[in-house]
Amino acid sequence: MTQNSINQRPKIALFEPDIPQNTAAIIRTCACLGAKLEIIEPCGFLLSDKRFRRVVMDYMDEKDINFYKSSDIFFNKKRNERIVLMTTKASKSYTQFKFEKSDTILFGRESAGVPEKVHKIIKNRLKIPMKINKRSLNLASSVAIILAECLKQTKWT
Repeated sequence: MTQNSINQRPKIALFEPDIPQNTAAIIRTCACLGAKLEIIEPCGFLLSDKRFRRVVMDYMDEKDINFYKSSDIFFNKKRNERIVLMTTKASKSYTQFKFEKSDTILFGRESAGVPEKVHKIIKNRLKIPMKINKRSLNLASSVAIILAECLKQTKWT
């Protein structure tokens, strides 16, 4: 694998995740599908949490995960990259969007999404269309849906 193809892997970013089992399932999904995972701290749990360890099993490879101590550090590092925010507050469906191999796809906290200041700085905001009167999908399910679409569109292998 060339350096360029390593840099062009899809990137999934989690904003201050607070449910250990979801984060562990996302780590497994990213590991199996070849996506880079980025976690914006603080997390609402410790990586030593038994609920986290039970789900992550042996898929936890910290060299495939970038940890950012704050959202300020994350956004400063990403200032020249395209970030796509997945949010229930968006009007545009992910099916109407052209993903690029270098995108960072950002998902908010399970309990609160991302702060309004994040919504304001990200141009590309997308949603997964759902039936009326349904609030949201599980975060791990949402990541799997969007990552699969990104991989399909970019023909990434």
